[in-house]
Amino acid sequence: MKTLIALWAALVGSTAFAAASPAPVVVDPEGTALTLVAGHPSLAKWTMPKAIPSPADNPTTPQRVALGEKLFFDARLSIHGRTSCSSCHLPERGWADGVPRSLRFMGQPTPRNSQSVVNAGFSESAYNWDGKNKSLEQQATGSQGFNGATGGGAKEIGIEDPNLGIERIKGIAGYQELFASAYPGEAITQASAGKAIAAFERTLISRNTPFDRWVEGDAHAMTPSQVNGLRLFLDPAKGNCATCHAAPYFSDKGFHNVGLKQYGEPDADLGRYKVQAVEELKGAFKTPGLREVEATAPYFHDGSVATLKEVVAHYARGGDVKTNLSPQIKPLPLTGEEQGDLVEFLRALSSPVGVYDRPVLPR
Repeated sequence: MKTLIALWAALVGSTAFAAASPAPVVVDPEGTALTLVAGHPSLAKWTMPKAIPSPADNPTTPQRVALGEKLFFDARLSIHGRTSCSSCHLPERGWADGVPRSLRFMGQPTPRNSQSVVNAGFSESAYNWDGKNKSLEQQATGSQGFNGATGGGAKEIGIEDPNLGIERIKGIAGYQELFASAYPGEAITQASAGKAIAAFERTLISRNTPFDRWVEGDAHAMTPSQVNGLRLFLDPAKGNCATCHAAPYFSDKGFHNVGLKQYGEPDADLGRYKVQAVEELKGAFKTPGLREVEATAPYFHDGSVATLKEVVAHYARGGDVKTNLSPQIKPLPLTGEEQGDLVEFLRALSSPVGVYDRPVLPR
């Protein structure tokens, strides 16, 4: 009996101690104190907006989204009729393509890795790795869907007329009906097709990851390792990740040189500097959002890193090429176990991969 009483007292004491333990708190790079308990109000800044933004001249409607989805998956829109937007933006790859550098028509690699279009509608401006496009509409009309080869135009593949794709689409009765419903009174042009594709892309939102569910109050959505990874992610003295991968999109929408080996090569990609000739922007590329990141490997603008473990290790050593390195990039005091927890947290930013129901294309 005395043994049972002692055991009961020990358990009660342990429970009381645990209940009295303070909740973990971390001060993020913006100086906000966040309490790392599922559903805590201080985490609300990480909640994705419910409303889908759209420009005044292209408000989102179901008809435009439906049309844009079909065009996104239709290779006939390209001038050679063989690739579509989805050739480089696959649903099962987090809307990227899973190769280091996207492939042009005939298989030649492009200079850069394919960016995911998840949450692209929240970027507001400066699309692509170098931010050269100012809207999703401009990105769509300047992409491979019309030009025939990612990163290059019609003449690059021996075709003089860049309108072949849209002319092909215009001749399809099913598309004539869809355009009339989505954009009544507007002609079927590259511009109207680009508007429809942009309307569809704005619906590709990730807001149901384990992290999102944990922020909303599901204490079981993330493991203890992932919660600790979040703490490290937020802490400027440890992972320092949220300095650039800021709330709620996991991107500050800025441009940074993160010290990739590619920047040390003679033919280095200068990134944002080609668009905005400011010395500090040499080798700088747009901070990508991180939701669905596990599915979008390989990583960085040149696809040079294959795994999330390697990504974290790159930042832990403060990058490789120090020339023109962004001041936010510096060696991090992370143990091997802490780096592992960061990787686990990044995995909590991805939704389960399901089968995407691709649309039936008009004939």
